[in-house]
Amino acid sequence: MTPPGAARAAPSGAGHPGAGHGLLWLLLGIAVLFALLRPRPPLELLAMVDWQTVSALAGLLLITQGVEASGMLQRLARRLLVRVTDERVLAFGLAGGAALLAALVTNDVSLFLLVPLTRVLATQAHLPLARLVALQALAVNAGSALTPIGNPQNLYLWHRSGESFAGFVAMMAPTVAVMLFWLAVAVWLLVPRQPIALREPQDHGAVQPRLLAVSALLFVGFVVALDRHWLLPGLIGVAAVFALVRPRVLLGIDWALLAIIALMFVDLRQLAALPWVAEMLRAAPIGEGWRAYLAAILASQVISNVPAAILLDGAVRDLPALAAGVSVGGFGFVLGSLANLIALRLARVPHGLAEFHRISLPFLLVCAASALPLRLG
Repeated sequence: MTPPGAARAAPSGAGHPGAGHGLLWLLLGIAVLFALLRPRPPLELLAMVDWQTVSALAGLLLITQGVEASGMLQRLARRLLVRVTDERVLAFGLAGGAALLAALVTNDVSLFLLVPLTRVLATQAHLPLARLVALQALAVNAGSALTPIGNPQNLYLWHRSGESFAGFVAMMAPTVAVMLFWLAVAVWLLVPRQPIALREPQDHGAVQPRLLAVSALLFVGFVVALDRHWLLPGLIGVAAVFALVRPRVLLGIDWALLAIIALMFVDLRQLAALPWVAEMLRAAPIGEGWRAYLAAILASQVISNVPAAILLDGAVRDLPALAAGVSVGGFGFVLGSLANLIALRLARVPHGLAEFHRISLPFLLVCAASALPLRLG
């Protein structure tokens, strides 16, 4: 973890992608390598993409752009900076809010609500934006692990477990307590207790209540569409409304993020389908206990925690160990969790990926070691 005084971000713009285009080119290169070594029909490759996830992210990106264009985030940031004048207090509030929201409304929705606000805060005050966003990524991974609805892997494992909602929460609570404890330690160590230095006032323009109201209604409607599995009509509806009300919103969507997510599905599913991977899983002694826990963490670092949960479900009999492992495995490398990528791309901060890894890799080691005794029984 880096010292508190380093890497204070200047105001960031859309030209600074947080996770960098390097990851996009890396995933594209892996896809090309698979295409050369194990050729597949294009339609088969397209079928590997979880289009529901990609489309849901596209809709949320559009709605987030609408909220930002309304000017409400700028006004909210100004009011927040009037009331909160200490950097560490602000960091605890943002990280704690991210963890709580993630447990209630999923980790990605939590990031779509808070990371744009954090970015606007950094345009109005001298704040370590990359560090605050990295801590929020850790927070949503920790908070979302508590409930069955907090993230996709929990939802999958909850249905497989047969546990009640309360039973699943009780199962995850000890591991989540460890993660939240170290999150609090990380915020305390990485964000100094010092007054927030405001920037020169900027004219952000007037708030557009109509655009804000439209964005809020679209958010509610899109969530309902996702719940009813009306994804395509919901996405078309969101795009059509913005095309009529504020066409410029459509230009602000992060196409690179959507391409990264799509390529992740293509690359990781091809990797998981390799015969030697299946053979290795059958031979490995990872059925239960600490071995299952560590296997889930390691697999998450390579193929992300949602695919890891699905891949290891057949080989691992100890569901609590698997659930804990893929939750802790969301830390570490950026590919450990989809939430990490979303946070960094929403932040649009230079060197965000390097700052994220300076914090997240040590955090993974500390959390993994601290939660390991829970799996030794």
